[in-house]
Amino acid sequence: MNNSIKKSGYEELILKIRDSIKKRERKVKERMKEFEEIGKDEKKIFLELCFCLLTANYSAEGGIKIQNKIGERFFYLSEEELKKELKSLGYRFPNKRAEYIIKARESWDEIKEIIRDMNKEKNNKSREEIEKEIREELVKRVKGLGLKESSHFLRNIGCKNLAILDYHVINVLANHNIIEKPKNLNKTKYLLIEKKLKEIAEELGVCLGELDLYIWSIETNKVLK
Repeated sequence: MNNSIKKSGYEELILKIRDSIKKRERKVKERMKEFEEIGKDEKKIFLELCFCLLTANYSAEGGIKIQNKIGERFFYLSEEELKKELKSLGYRFPNKRAEYIIKARESWDEIKEIIRDMNKEKNNKSREEIEKEIREELVKRVKGLGLKESSHFLRNIGCKNLAILDYHVINVLANHNIIEKPKNLNKTKYLLIEKKLKEIAEELGVCLGELDLYIWSIETNKVLK
C-alpha cells in the first residue's frame, strides 16, 4: 500500500468496492462498452457533452432526464428556446447552461479536433497521457467544463483513465480517511486525489472509469453514467 494513503478506513473501502465488483461487474463492463460505442458516434458524443454540461452542480439522474427529454433538439434550439425548455423541466441553471451548450455547439468542429485522438497512443505517449492532455485542452477551450466535467465527458465517450471527482466521491474518500475533505477543489488538489484513486483502482484491478461507477453504486445500488 502506498504510504500516501492513510490506513484507517482504507481496508473498509476496499472491501466495499470488492463487494460491489462481485455484484455489479457485468453491469459495469456493459456500461463501459456503451461508453465506447457512444465515442464512435458524433451525434451521441455531442449529446453526451450537453449532458455533462448540465450535470455540474446537478444530479446525474436529473441530467439524464433532461437529456432524454430534449434529445436531438440540442442540435437546433436557439439559446432562448433552450433556456425556456430547461426552465420548463425544472432545471436549476437554465440561462448559464443554455449559453454553454450553444457555445459548445458553435465550436463543435474545434471540440471534435481536440478529442480526435483520445483512443490512440502516439509519439511514445500512453493512452492515459493522451487522455489527460485532451482533458487539459477541453478545460481551456470549452466554457463550462472544469476538470470534473471534462473527465466525466471523456469517460462517457470511451476514456478510462480519468477520475470524476464530484462531491459524492470526495465524501466517500473523506469518510474513509483516505483524504481530508478539501474546502475547494483546485487543480493541484484534484490531481493529488486522482492519484490516490488510481492507487485504489490498481489494487482492485479496475480502471478509474470503472472505479467511479463502483463507488457510486455502493450507496445508490445503481450503475448510471
